[in-house]
Amino acid sequence: MVGAGDLYSRLVNFAKVGLPLAALALLSTMFLFSRGQNSDQTIPYAELEEIARDQLILEPYYAGVADDGSEVTFSAHSAAPDADQNSILNVSALQSELRSTGGVQTIIRAGSGMLNSDTQIAELEGLVRLDTSNGYKMETQGMTADLETGRFETHGRLEIRAPYGQVTAGKLVIETPEGSDGQQMVFNEGVRLIYSPQNQE
Repeated sequence: MVGAGDLYSRLVNFAKVGLPLAALALLSTMFLFSRGQNSDQTIPYAELEEIARDQLILEPYYAGVADDGSEVTFSAHSAAPDADQNSILNVSALQSELRSTGGVQTIIRAGSGMLNSDTQIAELEGLVRLDTSNGYKMETQGMTADLETGRFETHGRLEIRAPYGQVTAGKLVIETPEGSDGQQMVFNEGVRLIYSPQNQE
């Protein structure tokens, strides 16, 4: 007969050897099962290399005060350095806010554009929308924004909804003329006005 002490010793020796072997077998089974389930998936090394190669800046933001005292902010969804000129950033989904010394706020939105970090000039491309706090809503194709001086100029014709009616013009310039106390919006080059003022009590 086997004594209780001998049985206990055998159980302990079995546990020392058997349990590690069982754990090893279980881990091996899990590893093989995992490989079988994902055998058709590969690590996208090419995509990882492309992401590492592209210098992408997410949600860039710029804020400053222009020479005329206007507060200027410039933000975008993303920005990437130009392949040929390091001082130029190609930006997407950009927005610029201009607050004049008189308190008028102008919000400018565009789908894409370029920002020159040396000259502080932004070229907005494609459809550009402008909304002002004093009731103007405008659309145009392309605009140049000088973030240092606070001067904004459209590239071509624009459609305007104003508090006093509808306006079409060949160009819009937003700037503070020399000797003036506040910023001005100047429409020129074939301005046409359809006068329809809002009803006033």
